[in-house]
Amino acid sequence: MIAGHDARPLVFLDVDGPLIPFRTRLGQRRDSSSDVAGPASGALGNPLVDRLDPADGGKLLGLGCQLVWATTWMADANEVISPRLGLPDLPVVEFPDADDEPERGLHWKTIFLTRWAAGRTFVWIDDETTDADRRWVAGHHPGRALVHQVDPLVGLSDADFSSIRKWLA
Repeated sequence: MIAGHDARPLVFLDVDGPLIPFRTRLGQRRDSSSDVAGPASGALGNPLVDRLDPADGGKLLGLGCQLVWATTWMADANEVISPRLGLPDLPVVEFPDADDEPERGLHWKTIFLTRWAAGRTFVWIDDETTDADRRWVAGHHPGRALVHQVDPLVGLSDADFSSIRKWLA
């Protein structure tokens, strides 16, 4: 094992859809102007950050995995999302700027995240994955992998966390 290598499973996190659902969550305030957790979302440049559920941070940390941002938010996820979820700065997958089209039917992140995992067990939490991504990962990744699709209208739910914890066990 490489010195300093983290052997925990990876959890690749997408932001838009899983953490910021496309609909306001039930019971959630629509106006964050009085939000004590941070500046009003308008100050952050994205009004949808109000849809983040701060409890998701603790639930993600409770998985006992190495959390990694796998989002087009890139490093901005550490500046905007992590503090609102109570997460530390996380590693960020730096996606290449390649104009290569993914293999037919695959999400553009699939091949790159599988390579980034380098054989480690991983969970990929995203809202845009399909069975094609699951099949490709199963056929090309030597370790265990869960490609977990989240309903983008709802965001991460207790049922999602339950499924992920069950798979990790």
